[in-house]
Amino acid sequence: MSNYFRSHVDAMAGYVPGEQPPAGTQTIKLNSNENAYPPSPAALAVLQSIDGEWLRRYPEPFGEKFRQTISQILEIPSDWIIVGNGSDEVLNLVMRACAEPGRQVVYPMPTYVLYRTLTEMQSAEIVEIPYNQDYSLPLEELIAANGCVTFIASPNSPSGHVVPIDDLRQLAPQLSGILVIDEAYVDFAEENALGLVKDYENVIVIRTLSKGYSLAGLRLGFGVANPQLLHGLFKVKDSYNIDAIACAVGAAAISDQAYKNACIVKIKASRTQLATDLKQLGFHVWPSQTNFLLVQPPQGNAEYLYQKLKEQGILVRYFRQPGLDNKLRITVGTESQNQALVEALSKLLKELRLHEN
Repeated sequence: MSNYFRSHVDAMAGYVPGEQPPAGTQTIKLNSNENAYPPSPAALAVLQSIDGEWLRRYPEPFGEKFRQTISQILEIPSDWIIVGNGSDEVLNLVMRACAEPGRQVVYPMPTYVLYRTLTEMQSAEIVEIPYNQDYSLPLEELIAANGCVTFIASPNSPSGHVVPIDDLRQLAPQLSGILVIDEAYVDFAEENALGLVKDYENVIVIRTLSKGYSLAGLRLGFGVANPQLLHGLFKVKDSYNIDAIACAVGAAAISDQAYKNACIVKIKASRTQLATDLKQLGFHVWPSQTNFLLVQPPQGNAEYLYQKLKEQGILVRYFRQPGLDNKLRITVGTESQNQALVEALSKLLKELRLHEN
């Protein structure tokens, strides 16, 4: 079958998503950073109102209603906004428009693994620069690499840290290519980089409704940049890429800021409590401005705990890659889910200590 594919596709590993629980099981799913709470009642009400006419007709090709709603919420002109089938599609549009063989795509590591897949799809050169030991940005190396596209996830996954705005302000004007600031987890953070799009013509900020708005199953995201930059992305956009239902439900969800903010407050409180509980078990817990925690077990390897939790119906994320193979990434769940996780880990660690003795 490989003869059918472009040569570099054969060499690709492809994106590997988090495990999905078997159908019909009561698995506690803490591996994909989904929101612990349901979508806004306003969004669900719109979903209930959908009739066949919504499905019969093609959707508005640019998601105009959703763009207008984002424009009102963020106080940014609608022509500075592009809507995508999830923020991943907007990331892909940037790569379609900018990356090609002979050009470099640059990002610090560890980070969102899709960046590598998107780069391989365009046959561009991958330049992965390790984060500093304290997860501070390797500014000099990123500037020197000067990619046609530079990806910065802030807050970053899997580390959970936010890149300081001052660092991004230093980086943007020294790049000749596009700086993509991926703010998938920004709703859980204390600051954001949206203001940079007005100051630097090469900056695009990309967001999603999957995390803060509990709409991971809907696939809806957007990018914000100056209209000249977006003009190139619109050229490579698929036809009718955003369905009418997603736009209507998304507009209702993003309009209900009170509900979203209330959920964020609860998740932050749960994050603090979960971090405290894990530290008491001896885990090293990295500071997080997301809805997940990166942790290192006090004893036994992370893969062992991951497998044992899975056997008990609890999914967390384990990465088989250098620098992360002794760590786990754990989504902040509901209070009962977090408690079940902590109790399971406590028992597993006790068993490990008994075996050591």
